[in-house]
Amino acid sequence: YNRVWIPDSEEVWRSAEITKDYKAGDRLLHVQLEDGTELDYPVDPVALPPLRNPDILVGENDLTALSYLHEPAVLHNLKVRFVESKLIYTYSGIILVAMNPYKQLPIYGDAIIHAYSGQNMGDMDPHIFAVAEEAYKQMARNNKNQSIIVSGESGAGKTVSARYTMRYFATVSKSSSNAHVEDKVLASNPITEAVGNAKTTRNDNSSRFGKYTEISFDQSYQIIGANMRTYLLEKSRVVFQSENERNYHIFYQLCASAVQPEFKHLKLGSAEEFNYTRMGGNTVIEGVDDRANMVETQKTFALLGLKEDFQMDVFKTLAAILHLGNVQIMAVGDERSSISLDDKHLNIFCELLDLNCDEMAQWLCHRKIITTSETVIKPMTRSQAVNARDALAKKIYSHLFDFIVERINQALHFTGKQHAFIGVLDIYGFETFDVNSFEQFCINYANEKLQQQFNLHVFKLEQEEYMKEDIPWTLIDFYDNQPVIDLIEAKMGILELLDEECLV
Repeated sequence: YNRVWIPDSEEVWRSAEITKDYKAGDRLLHVQLEDGTELDYPVDPVALPPLRNPDILVGENDLTALSYLHEPAVLHNLKVRFVESKLIYTYSGIILVAMNPYKQLPIYGDAIIHAYSGQNMGDMDPHIFAVAEEAYKQMARNNKNQSIIVSGESGAGKTVSARYTMRYFATVSKSSSNAHVEDKVLASNPITEAVGNAKTTRNDNSSRFGKYTEISFDQSYQIIGANMRTYLLEKSRVVFQSENERNYHIFYQLCASAVQPEFKHLKLGSAEEFNYTRMGGNTVIEGVDDRANMVETQKTFALLGLKEDFQMDVFKTLAAILHLGNVQIMAVGDERSSISLDDKHLNIFCELLDLNCDEMAQWLCHRKIITTSETVIKPMTRSQAVNARDALAKKIYSHLFDFIVERINQALHFTGKQHAFIGVLDIYGFETFDVNSFEQFCINYANEKLQQQFNLHVFKLEQEEYMKEDIPWTLIDFYDNQPVIDLIEAKMGILELLDEECLV
């Protein structure tokens, strides 16, 4: 068989046919590219170019069925399925690889859910519903709790995938008696997305927090409730957004609804008027109606039984954060700063949160240092006061976020005994920036730990099984990222050094 893949700066890999027999030790490989170009390709006898799979295997719906499994073979197989057959799903053993088509596809209706229900994973085309069915079946047959991990880089489509798995469980395990518990479980998504998702340069609806939802089932495997845990909310976004990015959706939904009579007392205007929402330079997302989304957010709050007075408290707090960002802090010499008691936004902030205006103006510009013997009140410079104001805004938002999640969990709480559960983990995307924020660093670290779990289950344990049973087997050389994890978390790793630095 005489076709190989050779690296290419433009196309990453190009297919080539070997035109002359290769003898061991030759330094050149005579090949012809698909466009007819003849080429003498320099090779290293130790690492020859990867072989191409026979045409009959191209387009396989499971990558493990390929004769040669390496980077070009995987990429080519995914490309053929996606470009030629418009198929976005492919298996890799028990893992589902999903390509984001960046548009809605008609493959998620109830009829398709029922088609996958009760089927074995390999019997139907690869699909997110097949993975969900497998988890549901394993739980019901073996009485074992299951978990589905949705991982990938930013903009890969994780949040939507997690949403579809939850919709699958809600549809196949509908209970006749329970009062719309499935609808409530699904309603938790739009709310957490409103307060925890934002537009980034990679993705218009990027999750800026990690979310683990545990869906509880009773003895007849019908949904009885759920519980949600959240991780690492990106608090810095509340006070800073890069160019072309937005703050959390909920702020824009609120500003778009500012003229509605019920929001008049929040004294809001358009998103362009507030420092915390206009920083990215673009307050609208093409094709997204923030005003209509606000109506949806209010509806889902109501569906979860979170009454209007609770909602208004949430909106008051959000409006207060926006006004706080517009409070003018003036420098008084090099060492001090001050805020005018007539500052419009300060007054609205204090009115919304029922605070004393004089004290607020004082403590935004001063700090109290308590030692064992005395208490010192020290003025802050303008930049220190601005940092303190932003820190307060982040703290308020973070508490509000946790409070909303807590109330959602109360609404999804169930009496009675959980028989089994399926967990759905929607982790945030890893990204590679020239400079990572601390939060992005933590996110990337969490993804490296997940990758290690993946390696452990897919390669290490599987290969140990082969060796135990003396099956002749060439060990797969996979990239083990343990050194990266050690660099971050081991003794004298980055996290420990940062802790030490903070203590100093």
